[in-house]
Amino acid sequence: MNDDGRVTGLLGPWRRFVSLVRLEQTVFALPFAWVGMLLAGGSLPEGRVVFWVTVAMVGARTAGMALNRLIDREIDARNPRTRQRDLPAGRVSVRSVQALAFLSLGLLVLSAGFLNPLCLALSPLAVLLLLAYSYLKRLTWACHLGLGLVQACAPIGGWLAVSGRFEMPAWLLGGAILLWVGGFDILYACQDLQHDRAVGLHSLPVRLGARGAFWVARGCHVLAVILLALVGAHLGLGGAWSLGLGIVGALLVWEHSLLSPEDLSRMQHAFFTCNAAISLSLLVACLLEILT
Repeated sequence: MNDDGRVTGLLGPWRRFVSLVRLEQTVFALPFAWVGMLLAGGSLPEGRVVFWVTVAMVGARTAGMALNRLIDREIDARNPRTRQRDLPAGRVSVRSVQALAFLSLGLLVLSAGFLNPLCLALSPLAVLLLLAYSYLKRLTWACHLGLGLVQACAPIGGWLAVSGRFEMPAWLLGGAILLWVGGFDILYACQDLQHDRAVGLHSLPVRLGARGAFWVARGCHVLAVILLALVGAHLGLGGAWSLGLGIVGALLVWEHSLLSPEDLSRMQHAFFTCNAAISLSLLVACLLEILT
């Protein structure tokens, strides 16, 4: 076998799993775990904590996406927008995704054990949330907040990894992420409004229509910015945090300007570009507060 064929053979399965779990989207949640760490200690945390928090986040994010793909594989196969995903299209097997989910959950629990006793004690709750949120669309229109709650665990977990205790800024930061992610998931679900309505799935767009769902998403994002401002006020953060908050607000306005109930064609641009920029902007703002 030539070199090109050998490389392709080795990288093929890896590329399929990266595609399956959308590994690049870890950039949405990981910076907020780091923000939680930085704000909890008011300084750069020790390398051991940074390492295990990062490993825990990668494990949680990978497990969450793998479980979501497993649980929703039959729904995805019936939806024209999602039927070409790797699992319904047959490019990866159910057994291999189950193994990936199991190993990733184990990595999450192992990492929690290396952080502190509270993180380890709470790790079963994190596993439960990762297992449960994909089922919510079958039960309630508030499913978007379930995804937001899972993502809110990132900054709260980062905070607990450093401080070992619950404190108000951690709750405020987690609430901001819950509303930010939940608000965008409402917009994202507008793509499947007709399909979800036809097959009996629940979402806010199904309940209120696209126009009503857009207004709720806007409200969620306004409240998210307010909660981030309260984090800064509670911790006495200065100009760097305020600047970062202004950038986050501007990015959210831009995100909403890209979409409308009648035109969702720029959804992927809004989803990846805006959300990645939001999380990275807040991380940079936090680093500037800590280091200057």
